[in-house]
This record gives sequence, structure tokens and C-alpha cells, in this order.
Amino acid sequence: MPQSRSTSSAAADTIAQLATVPCVDGVNPIAGRFIYSLRLIAVHQMAGRDPVAELAVRLGSFDVAAKSLAFAQTICAVWPENITVSRFCCCLMSHDEASIAALVEAATDRERPRFDHTVAGLIRSDRIPRIWDAAQDLVMAELRAC
Repeated sequence: MPQSRSTSSAAADTIAQLATVPCVDGVNPIAGRFIYSLRLIAVHQMAGRDPVAELAVRLGSFDVAAKSLAFAQTICAVWPENITVSRFCCCLMSHDEASIAALVEAATDRERPRFDHTVAGLIRSDRIPRIWDAAQDLVMAELRAC
């Protein structure tokens, strides 16, 4: 019986967490910049245009723009469904964006176990190193651009 209480408590905590809408302002700067980059990439994809030039202008670096696009493409290739992004002007993140921001934050902190835990059960384990490498490439590009 005590196990059912802890299970229901864990379920209630998960539901409460899902009901919370995270804000871009609450993530680290590299993750926040990537979330806006992801939104810009989505807009360009819908329009059938290449986003690299505008990304480079907004991010101040062609290298960061290229790594952002590569990371976004990697995520799209391994994510189990289409990624939901919020409008470019919105400071609130979708649940997909919040998960991706958590990945970028873990990569920024070089915390591979936290990174793996964030995507555990969401992405096949054989695909996680590919996302980690792309995230590390993005983080290194951002740090070089500073």
C-alpha cells in the first residue's frame, strides 16, 4: 500500500511539472539563444528558405549559426516526433523546447549524466552520443564567439 502512495505522489508531481510553462528567461544564455535560433529555423523551414544568413546576423557569428543549424538538424533527426516550438516573440517555451534547453544547459555544464537522464526514455540510447556531440559543438562555438 505505501508503494501506491509514493507512485501516486510521483504521478502528481509529474503532472504538476507538466502544467508549469517554463520561460526562456529562466535558462542559461546559450540555451536561450538556441531556443530562439530553433524558432527562427522553424520559420525559415516553413518558408522554404535557408536560415544561415539570418542566424549569423542575429547570433553575431557564422560558426555559431552553422553549429545551431547542425544541432537543430540532429535533434530533428532523432526526436521521436515533430518538435513543437513557440512563436518567436513568446518568452514561454513548449515542453519540447524546455527539454532541448535542458540538454543545452547540461552540455554547457559538461554534465553528461544529466544530459543522458534528460533524454532517457525519450530518445533511443544509441542516438544520445550524436546529440551530445552536436550540443558540445554548439557550446564550443558559442564560447569561441564570446
